[in-house]
Amino acid sequence: MENRLKQYREAQGWSQGELARRLGVSRQTINAVETDKYDPSLPLALRMARLFAVPVPELFIDHWEPEA
Repeated sequence: MENRLKQYREAQGWSQGELARRLGVSRQTINAVETDKYDPSLPLALRMARLFAVPVPELFIDHWEPEA
């Protein structure tokens, strides 16, 4: 799994602290998500996607494919 959170955040000109404030989480949470140390909960992933006006799979890319 990879994510594009940092790219979307930087495109808005927001610091990790600003994004955290907008989402109601800690800056450490944003850092952990951006560095792939923490997978956000579904509600948090949905809030992130809503904030950036993109679908969740645009922010969080899962390369897993089911076996045929």
